[in-house]
Amino acid sequence: MVYAVIMAGGSGTRFWPFSTQSNPKQFHQLFGRGTMLQNTAERISGLISQQQVMVVTNDSYTNIVAEQLPMALPKNIIGEPVAKNTAPCVAIAAALLEHQDPDAVMVVLPADHHITMPEAFLDVLEGAVTVAKKGEDLVTIGIKPSFAETGFGYIEADTKGSNTNGDERVFQVKAFKEKPDLKTAEYFLEQGNYFWNSGMFVWKASKVLQEIQAHLPAMYDLLERAKPEFGTDLEAAAIKDFYMECESISIDYGIMEKAASVKVILGDFGWNDVGSWSAVYELSEKDKESNALQALNYCLVDSNNNLIFSKSEKIMALVGVENMAVVETEQALLICDLRNAQGVKQVVEQLKASQELKSFT
Repeated sequence: MVYAVIMAGGSGTRFWPFSTQSNPKQFHQLFGRGTMLQNTAERISGLISQQQVMVVTNDSYTNIVAEQLPMALPKNIIGEPVAKNTAPCVAIAAALLEHQDPDAVMVVLPADHHITMPEAFLDVLEGAVTVAKKGEDLVTIGIKPSFAETGFGYIEADTKGSNTNGDERVFQVKAFKEKPDLKTAEYFLEQGNYFWNSGMFVWKASKVLQEIQAHLPAMYDLLERAKPEFGTDLEAAAIKDFYMECESISIDYGIMEKAASVKVILGDFGWNDVGSWSAVYELSEKDKESNALQALNYCLVDSNNNLIFSKSEKIMALVGVENMAVVETEQALLICDLRNAQGVKQVVEQLKASQELKSFT
């Protein structure tokens, strides 16, 4: 059977003050109907029901997940006692799913991506599942770049090699590339065989566990120690012990860059990883002055290319400004240059370092 594993443990620091440690961005409504988590589960519902959805999140968010996905099985909402990056998240999910279903195929998705063409996305997922079911390859989803982006990692694909999968979108992966500088990103764009790394994966649970055993043996040993408690009253304690002892490492560094057989399936479905307020601006509808106005009450004079984001009834007024994000909540007000929206993370870091101000994060 096919299952989804939704990674929903991030703290969303680049979306402060709307996203906070107690209620991060994946549990908020940014676009249209539903929260980002709900939209992630909804867009795969044509392939995977909520009963087959596993959500791995922070311990303190499990109740929020249960409220937002009421059809999800309680046993499939996994709380992480500490954040240890994506490899432990994938590892524990794979072990739990293989325990339930030895033939389980996992579709691994971040909770906070935005996709404008869900039918095209589902078609790509179905193609990836077809490849993954054979149990021979790890499959990642690559996005054809539309411009020279320096904020994403890239996947170098062997587009000239023979394709034995019967799907023209599927290629052998040659290498994973770090986030490039602009000159390198322009080179990647010109070559045509470098795709954005979406951070979405499909594989058999048993296959990724084999790769974990080969490349992260200490983590695999911890899984083996936890497995006897799966399905018992001691499962939660076993998962906690696993997290407390395992290393913090991403699935890309730990597995994908080392595995011998990795395939990439090319997708074009209006994908955005929604990594900052500038992404919210780009994805929002705009007025004739190119202002994105996600607020109830506002007044703009000689202002253009701005984002106003507020859920309150306060009037938001801008005069003679451009390229600004103005984000207002009950506790905080953020004003930042959209061209430097990544810097919001540094604000959160400074607030956390202050005994007087850390409660605002």
